[in-house]
This record gives sequence, C-alpha cells and structure tokens, in this order.
Amino acid sequence: MGIRLFNAKQIVRRILLSPETSSIVPKGHFVVYVGETLKRFVVPISYLKNPSFQKLLSHVEEEYGFNHPMGGLTIPCSEEVFTSLTACD
Repeated sequence: MGIRLFNAKQIVRRILLSPETSSIVPKGHFVVYVGETLKRFVVPISYLKNPSFQKLLSHVEEEYGFNHPMGGLTIPCSEEVFTSLTACD
C-alpha cells in the first residue's frame, strides 16, 4: 500500500515548521537525512508526487516510522540509491 499524499504533506509540514530546519531550508523544499552517515539533502516538495519516492517513503514509514529527533526525515537507504532515485525526477 503506497503512502497517501495527505500523510506525506503532514510530515513535510512538521519538518518545515521545526525550529531546527525552518531558517535554513528554502521555501518549497524539505530536509532528508540519508544513509549510515545521515548525509543531509534538501529536496523539493515536488518529489512527493514521484511514485518511486512515494514508494520509498512508504517503505521507510513501515520499517522505521517518521518520528525522528533531527527535525528532518531519515531514510536509511544508501546515498547511491537515494541519488539515483532522485536523479530520475
């Protein structure tokens, strides 16, 4: 079952309103921490419409949930997988 766009928008809204990230993230973007080293990526909200990105978010939600203390979304895949997925957009 894919992630519902409504849930994704709620997650991004919570991230963007976080005091830790709100002043350093451009409007229309959100922060994603990827991989073992938690490399920080700032990605456009338009990625939420990408079916591959939605599938990745759905998998992350099922495995780990979205409650992370860093203020951004943590995606535990490799940086290479994430960059190849986002390069297709």
